[in-house]
Amino acid sequence: MITSATVRWLRRAGLFGLVIAAFFGGAVLYAMRPGDPMLFPAPTGTETHTIYLVSHGLHVGIAIPAHDLAQRARQNGWPALLQVIERFGPHAYLEFGWGEDGFYRGIPILTDVTFFEAARALLAPNNRSVLHVVGLGWHSPQAAFPSLEQKQVALSPVGFDRLLAGIDETFARDETGQLQELSMGLYGPSLFFAAKGTFSILNVCNHWIADLLNRAGVPTNRILSTLPIGLFWDLGQRAGIRPGAA
Repeated sequence: MITSATVRWLRRAGLFGLVIAAFFGGAVLYAMRPGDPMLFPAPTGTETHTIYLVSHGLHVGIAIPAHDLAQRARQNGWPALLQVIERFGPHAYLEFGWGEDGFYRGIPILTDVTFFEAARALLAPNNRSVLHVVGLGWHSPQAAFPSLEQKQVALSPVGFDRLLAGIDETFARDETGQLQELSMGLYGPSLFFAAKGTFSILNVCNHWIADLLNRAGVPTNRILSTLPIGLFWDLGQRAGIRPGAA
């Protein structure tokens, strides 16, 4: 039997739920960032540079054709990317990911994550960050990660340059201008490097990806991009970016 007290409780709970939903919806709308129609999408028939977004569960990596990256880095004189190219040697693609130092390097297996470690990475102030760089050999991203969800993004030349410049600027360098190599990476021929920026719940790994894409002219949403599922959904809805062919 439903009592009047139960009805009142349900009404309050429903009202509270509506307030939370309205707050979240307002925050999502506020966080929407428009793209730049001068950069994205590139006009039909014009030159484009294709990159791949690879979902690793909670984290998205960005795979870039190494030849295009090397060519643009040399033409623009980007010091960090030039050092990365020299360090890794010939590869078809290089994959980049950004994240919190202790969490990214210290917990390579997702099932090993503890509540304390996750809370520390998200809530503690001034968490140091790292960049993870992987050489994919002569494999395409689809061949290297056949079971992972991916999106294929075609960028205009200017948008591609802006995205690469953002990656170059993220690498931390010592007083001599050299990259700070920290340790071996998580899979394949990979390395961790010291990076700029602090990690927190307001600035997680996928926010870095969304910022790079927005810099290249792609519309993104920082709240939705907190998790790969939200980032990919938003890219499909507002940017028309469909999953890459398997």
